[in-house]
Amino acid sequence: MQFIERAIWFIETRFAEEITLDDIAGVGGVSRFHLSRSFGSMTGLPVMAYVRGRRLTLAAQKLLDGAPDILAVALDVGYNSHEAFTRAFRDQFGQTPEHLRAHGIADPKLLVEPLRVDETLLADLAEPRIVDGRQLRIAGLSGRYSFATNHSIPALWQKFAPHIGHVPGQRGQVTYGVTADFDEDCSFGYIAGVEVSPTADLDAGMACIDIPVQRYAVFAHGGHISTMRRTAYSIWAQYFPNSDLIPTRGAGFERYGPEHDSFTGHGLVEVWVPIVA
Repeated sequence: MQFIERAIWFIETRFAEEITLDDIAGVGGVSRFHLSRSFGSMTGLPVMAYVRGRRLTLAAQKLLDGAPDILAVALDVGYNSHEAFTRAFRDQFGQTPEHLRAHGIADPKLLVEPLRVDETLLADLAEPRIVDGRQLRIAGLSGRYSFATNHSIPALWQKFAPHIGHVPGQRGQVTYGVTADFDEDCSFGYIAGVEVSPTADLDAGMACIDIPVQRYAVFAHGGHISTMRRTAYSIWAQYFPNSDLIPTRGAGFERYGPEHDSFTGHGLVEVWVPIVA
């Protein structure tokens, strides 16, 4: 059984109890980061937000079925008071438990159903090559995103494009999309940039990150750039759950080399994921 499947099983059988991210990661046999990164890629949600969503969805279903006692429903799904339950319920669904019971759910899309791997997003991945990378300093424009907001990353690249070839201390024409500082709330820092010399005097507003020597699993994305999401989803939802390789919290990146045509969006892109050496 894949670690994601074990984690989902544990959540689905215990989400009305007090469970922690460490509990779920322990059942999966992986680190908190490994679980959070894979889970976020698959669902767009932090693990504990999914747990909370499942609890509240069960509560909503009980209320829609006519449960008369709201406090009893709250206790059934792990809340110790009517007030705490109502706050969480309103945050999730934008309405109180009383309003939902009387009028139905305002937005059914806010219900959190049991997680399933989206087979339509899975791509055939070639086995990655294992590379010991060199130290890099990447400079460019940065933003902070989540899996729910990463559709805005192309706009960051549009903003950075005029700087390519003019960044002080730039080395070569390869561009890098660096993902770092991944948090358990599924947010992460992202830099659209180029390699620069360690002594480069960067322009105001430019961000930079030093990537140390580390080992990577390097995946090839050969389709149009618009389908990159499928590759990323497959890496985290399919490859790593079935692999003995263990990803680390280190900075990873997309590498856009000469084989990639940034004008048409076609051509090879490499996804470098840091792994335990």
